[in-house]
Amino acid sequence: MAMATARNAAGGGTAVKAARRPEVRLPGLRPYDGGELEPDGDYDGLDLRETDLGGQDGAGARFMDCALTGCVLDETSLRKARLLDSVLSGVRGVGTDLSGATLRDVELTDARLGGTQAHGAVLERVLVRGGKIDFLNLRQARLKDVVFESCVLVEPDFGGARLERVEFVDCALKQADLSAAVLVDVDLRGAAPLEIARGVDRLSGAVISAPQLMDLAPVLAAELGVRVV
Repeated sequence: MAMATARNAAGGGTAVKAARRPEVRLPGLRPYDGGELEPDGDYDGLDLRETDLGGQDGAGARFMDCALTGCVLDETSLRKARLLDSVLSGVRGVGTDLSGATLRDVELTDARLGGTQAHGAVLERVLVRGGKIDFLNLRQARLKDVVFESCVLVEPDFGGARLERVEFVDCALKQADLSAAVLVDVDLRGAAPLEIARGVDRLSGAVISAPQLMDLAPVLAAELGVRVV
């Protein structure tokens, strides 16, 4: 089925619905006072610039109309936090916990993140542009109207996730795990390279190019139990 989808896409017979991108227009922001994050805290209209939030606990917090620029997020807990109408630029960190979080109308640009835990998260109208994210855990997450653009994703885990209207534009997708994922109107044609470590059978609902199909042929053959000699 994935192979048929790819053929139709290459021939122009299959249309894929484009993702709706966020349109974030921040109001005048107030400088952040530099205090530590608080669980279930309410952060509205703040400018967090070059702030070290490493190891802090902002679980359940709400960030609305905020800008986080150059912030450190090492082991920062944002579990079940809500990030709404906000821009994160140049953030960096290892082990950031976004499990169960909600990101809606968010722009994430030039991030350098590793081991980010976002399992069970909800991403809606999110743009991830530039930067590099290693070992992103999006298991059981729900992504709708999400664009990955000009970024590098190394071993992202989409296991059991639902991806709807998700685009990869000029994006490196390395050793992705799609096990048990559900893909609806997912455009992978802009992924270079496109490497799928597991779950190639879940490509139904995605669109790939003819050259990508050729690159994936060995993986597809292995999935189908076909020996190529």
